[in-house]
Amino acid sequence: MSIRVPEFATDEEAEAFLDQDLSGLDFSQFKPAHFEFAPKTERVNMRLPKDLLDAVKASASQEGMPYQRFIRRALELAVSRPDEAKRER
Repeated sequence: MSIRVPEFATDEEAEAFLDQDLSGLDFSQFKPAHFEFAPKTERVNMRLPKDLLDAVKASASQEGMPYQRFIRRALELAVSRPDEAKRER
């Protein structure tokens, strides 16, 4: 039997879920999570057209993250794949 992870309203519900035998846990439902360990030590200030910022905020909202984290992720992806970025120029 495949066990699905429900959404929890409280920490207590999550703890109660973990008290059961999870050997049949369905791992296909999980997504990778990225954690930031390096402290943010620098600040960037930039001006953007309102339409672009609104589009960024809408995309970030669809992905369930703050727009500044969305922008940071886009920058990280751009520098981690320099060959693809060169082709788009």
